[in-house]
Parts: sequence; structure tokens; C-alpha cells
Amino acid sequence: MRAAVIEAFPALMEPPVTPDRDEARRWAVEELSNPRYPDATPGWLQQMWRDFMDWLSSLDGGSGTGPNLAVPLMVVLALVLIIAAIVFVRPRLNARRAKESEDLYGDDKTLDAEGYRTRAASAADGGNWPAAVVDQFRALVRSAEERDIIDARAGRTADEAAAQLGGVFGTARANLIAAAGIFDAVRYGEHPATSADYESVRQLDAELLALKPDFAGRANAGFAVPQ
Repeated sequence: MRAAVIEAFPALMEPPVTPDRDEARRWAVEELSNPRYPDATPGWLQQMWRDFMDWLSSLDGGSGTGPNLAVPLMVVLALVLIIAAIVFVRPRLNARRAKESEDLYGDDKTLDAEGYRTRAASAADGGNWPAAVVDQFRALVRSAEERDIIDARAGRTADEAAAQLGGVFGTARANLIAAAGIFDAVRYGEHPATSADYESVRQLDAELLALKPDFAGRANAGFAVPQ
């Protein structure tokens, strides 16, 4: 019977092996390299949260005899997050919604390009640079519509207009994108504008008037391609 057991399970009958230091280190490295260990390790965000909660728990004094600071601190942190959301996040969300739901002309869509240019110049003379920037960019886009470079379309945003015009005015593409960014920041983000901002948009408007659009390959993409 013993001979049969030894033959069937020889490893069970071998004496235990006691490795030396180098052999033990090698075994440990091989074992820890098993994929199951990294998979079981919590992510850095999860670990950070655990460390934070452990720190909060440690504020109760451990023995329960001292004041419990964890709950008041959590309330303060919650209030800070709410205030930060109101001050920083909500205005940006509102600006994004307005930008996505309103075309670049706003409620006043009746003026032609020259009308927008005149209104922009009047605002600039009065030092109202935000109004000057907004109306000057509107003049730029309206002018392109009047020249049949792009179709007049309700709901078009400044970014869309810049992308379409940049497709036919390749040399002005970067300036168009920059002008649209200024328009959005002033119109929806309530950022301040400067005389330099107005002048850059005004010069871009004049530059486009002097350029000949390149309609090659631009049919059916929102462009008023001449037949």
C-alpha cells in the first residue's frame, strides 16, 4: 500500500525544501509577478479616497474622548465644492449652452454687413470694445453671406462660420479661428475685450474682402458655390 501511494504521489513523500536567501528572493519575484496581484491593486483614485477617509476617521481622536472633527470638516468641504461649482462651473456651462443654442447674430438678424460695421465702429469710438468685437465679427460673416461665399443659415455659430470660411480662405484660416474664439469669449463667456481684439477682427474683415475664395472641392458643404 505504501509503495502504491509513493508511486501515485511522489511529491507528497519528498522532504520539504528549505531555499537559501537567493532562491527565496527568486521565488518571491516570480510569485509577485503573477498577473493576479496587479489586478487586485486598487486604482490610484480609489486609494486616494481610502487614504482621505482614513485621515478623516483619525480626526475623531481614536479613543472617542476628544471632539469628532470628521463630520464638521466634511460639511465644510461640501460647502467649498458647492461654492466652487456656483462661481466657476455654472457660468461656463451656461455659456456653453448659450453658444450651442443661439446663432452668432443673436436676436438682431436684420442688419447687413455695412450696418454691423457701422455699429462696431460706433461702439469702438465709445470705448465699448466687447460690442465692437461682436458686431465686427458679425459684419465679417454677413459679408461672406452677401458675397455668396457661404449660405445664409439660421443657427450658425461663430466656430462653424470660421470653419467654413477657413475652407475657402486658406491663408486666413488661423486668423478666422482666433477671431471666432474672441467672439465666443466676449459674447458668451463675458470676457473683457480690448482695442487690439477689435482691430484684429476689423483687419481680418478687410483682408477677406480683398481675397478671392477658393471653392475647389467645397460643393455641398454649406458653401454657396457659383454655378
